[in-house]
Amino acid sequence: MLNISNTDISKNIDKSKYHTLPRVEEKKSNKVLRRLITGSLIFMFLIGFLPWTQNIRSNGTVSTLRPEQRPTTIHSIIAGRIEFWYVQEGDMVKKGDTIAKISEIKDAYFDDQLLPRTKQQLLLKEQTVRSYEDKVTAQEQQLNALSSQLGLQTEQAKIKLAQAELKVQNDSIAYQAALVSYLTAEKQFNRIDSLYKAGLKSLIDLEGRNLKLQEAKAYEVEAKNKWLNSRSELINLKLDISNIKTKFRNDIAKIESDKFSTLSNKYDAESMVNKLKNQYTNYEVRSGLYFITAPQDGYITKTFITGIGQTLKEGDAILSIMPNNYELAVSIYVDPIDLPLLSVGQHVRIQFDGWPAIVFSGWPNVSYGTYGGTIYAIDQNISIGGKYRILVEPDEKDHKWPKALRFGSGTKAMILLNDVPIWYELWRNVNGFPPDFYQHTDAQSSEKTSKK
Repeated sequence: MLNISNTDISKNIDKSKYHTLPRVEEKKSNKVLRRLITGSLIFMFLIGFLPWTQNIRSNGTVSTLRPEQRPTTIHSIIAGRIEFWYVQEGDMVKKGDTIAKISEIKDAYFDDQLLPRTKQQLLLKEQTVRSYEDKVTAQEQQLNALSSQLGLQTEQAKIKLAQAELKVQNDSIAYQAALVSYLTAEKQFNRIDSLYKAGLKSLIDLEGRNLKLQEAKAYEVEAKNKWLNSRSELINLKLDISNIKTKFRNDIAKIESDKFSTLSNKYDAESMVNKLKNQYTNYEVRSGLYFITAPQDGYITKTFITGIGQTLKEGDAILSIMPNNYELAVSIYVDPIDLPLLSVGQHVRIQFDGWPAIVFSGWPNVSYGTYGGTIYAIDQNISIGGKYRILVEPDEKDHKWPKALRFGSGTKAMILLNDVPIWYELWRNVNGFPPDFYQHTDAQSSEKTSKK
């Protein structure tokens, strides 16, 4: 039956007694198997020529394009203690609404009259500055008066000096005249003396001429003394002018020194005024920080500080708020090896967690429950996980994304690449080749526009 031996015994067997044996010997199963295998091969061969869309699959989360539309954590700028809560988790708040009230815990700000007293100190210092300004004005007036007096007295001394110079000149001329008279009288006395010795003149004439000689000498001495006195007065007047200038310069220098001291005190007072103004502004701003307000419209998602009376430090997180209005986007991550295949404006199919979908990886057009998107931005720096972050915005030409989407929801994305036959895709994966690289049409047009 098994045809193991070369001896045929089928002639010795009565096949009519065995109903199963004829069916087995017909061997129809072999024909069916061959047909199935042949048909499968033909079917697989035909399927190999069907189009297949290459894609990059990645997971991500729902995010937003603009930073101010993402969840915001509100921190306390100053240290304090929680006194009262005005909201609870899940409440809707408007921009500027009061969220919580805190009280002061630093002893430097315990004074309830801190602002008025600081304002009073500021006013007193401003008055001090004005007093110094008035003092400087008075000293400048003193300097102007001294400068005017110096000019007048110097002019007066110069006039006296000119008069003294004229007097010296006059006395000098008088002295020269007296000297000439004396010399003339001396010559006349010598001639009379010679004539007296010759007996031509009398003793009376000689004595009269001698008397005139002595008178001329006395006049010459008096004129010389007067001339010398005039020169001495001239020198004294020059010294007086120098003394006047020295005296006024000393007085002016003293007043200027006092003026500079006053200006220095004034500048110190102005510095204190600016310091008090800064301090007053800081106190005023700090008093407005006791009430924590909402920076924008949104929902209170989570409070990090609970209860009444709990203290917090500067910069401690109080709660988080989710903006009310935001533009959805998807943040996905791709491997560095796939980064050269991506470009801004490239199409992406997205499947959101919680929304039913039937996804065919290579045939996105026949998939159900996926939503369209386009690549908005590609990070230039690698993320901590060793991948690059891609931001995807909604595709305006495709179906709108669900309104019930929330920030942080999970997503699965397929970044669409080139269309190739299935056999090529199998061959590429077997050989470990990367997907075909191509530039998206929108990306090419945007790059051309940017270059222009």
